[in-house]
Amino acid sequence: MRGRVALTVHNPKPQDEQYDVIVLGTGLTECILSGLLSVEGKKVLHMDRNDYYGGASASLNLTQLYRKFRSGMEPPAMLGRDRDYNVDLIPKFAMASGDFTNLLYHTDVTRYLEFRQIAGSYVFRDGKISKVPSNNIEAAASPLMGWFEKGRAKSFFEFIQNYDFNNPATQQGLDLNTVPMSVVYKKFGLEPGTQDFIGHSLALHIDDSYMNQPAKDTYERICLYMNSMTRYGKSPYIYPMYGLGELPQSFARLSAIYGGTYMLDKKIEEVIYDEEGKFVGVKSDGEIAKAKLVVADPSYFPSKVKKVGQVVRVICFLNHPIPNTGDSDSVQIVIPQNQAKRKNDIYVANISNAHSVCAPGFHIAIVSTIVETSTPEKECDAGIALLGQVIEKFVCVDDLYEPVSDGVADQVFISKSYDATSHFETVSQDVKAIYKRITGVDLKLEGKVQRLEG
Repeated sequence: MRGRVALTVHNPKPQDEQYDVIVLGTGLTECILSGLLSVEGKKVLHMDRNDYYGGASASLNLTQLYRKFRSGMEPPAMLGRDRDYNVDLIPKFAMASGDFTNLLYHTDVTRYLEFRQIAGSYVFRDGKISKVPSNNIEAAASPLMGWFEKGRAKSFFEFIQNYDFNNPATQQGLDLNTVPMSVVYKKFGLEPGTQDFIGHSLALHIDDSYMNQPAKDTYERICLYMNSMTRYGKSPYIYPMYGLGELPQSFARLSAIYGGTYMLDKKIEEVIYDEEGKFVGVKSDGEIAKAKLVVADPSYFPSKVKKVGQVVRVICFLNHPIPNTGDSDSVQIVIPQNQAKRKNDIYVANISNAHSVCAPGFHIAIVSTIVETSTPEKECDAGIALLGQVIEKFVCVDDLYEPVSDGVADQVFISKSYDATSHFETVSQDVKAIYKRITGVDLKLEGKVQRLEG
């Protein structure tokens, strides 16, 4: 089965039931972990207070979108049919060769999904949009650099491509395990603007703190971008048809096939602990379900998380492609922090009817960044200015949370909020970290899980 995910939800009474794991919230992180643990033979009960899948990472139709942002208003008829829309609340793309894509392959949820490539990757610099060069050939043709800078960039990319941690002859005196990235840039004499697009559009750092950290992480990020570009060409990103909400549903289906039980529209009245403060179970509708541990998104345990920032996202409806992107049906645009005189980058994620997320003739562009001021929406102005005419706009400011402990002591394992990065690599990192805290072993993504039909 490919395309839309169909999943039957059963709502049995959980009273006196004993599970290995209870999962609260059907966000992407929670659904991935639910699927992985179910495949390993764990008895999983998965509950959500909402009547739809996805939590913060859901995709909404027009009615749901207007109910959330324009309570009491009906969607205008000019936008077309309600069922044509699957609007993401969290704009992210998958790196074609990244850990998240490996996770999709390992769990075989790709059988429920259909992906389409994002048509282009761009960077904003000196007042205009340009394609991001990802190798020495593209760098030589890029308008982002002058003639002499192109030669220096070519040398830099050749250094990255040839670098071998086990062969000092390839390292040009630079041990990337210890040398900060600023020293690597200096070695090749790269200008600040070139450093901007390498650090923010290739390595996809959200700020400049990476400059003073060991260069290995940036090296690996650049290699990931290059390898993802090589896989499909055009851009390093892929995106699921019908929106990102298909991803948690696909992992939910995986869990259900392996015996997981799903209960939507279930409010959690109480979390129950034993005398030592360890998790015992949850009460819902006056009934108790017990388990050895719980996995949850931050909203279910507000006293066990800390706020680490805010992210602002502006969802924009357009009736045209983004100007200066070659009429592409989808793009990512990165506005490096220095170009916007900010501390954090601004991201523009653009998709269209080609991805079955809106009506024919329309595009959806989501502008997002980390909040730095008391006027979050204005912080997205530099991104919105690139879009051309905007026919509708929805603004959302979300707090970012992280757990205050690793969850081992009380057996409460809490995911992180979805950050401002433009891809899913941080989601897969969080999945791996939680998995190891639960099981005590690293998650190995080797081969595919055994297929069961259900």
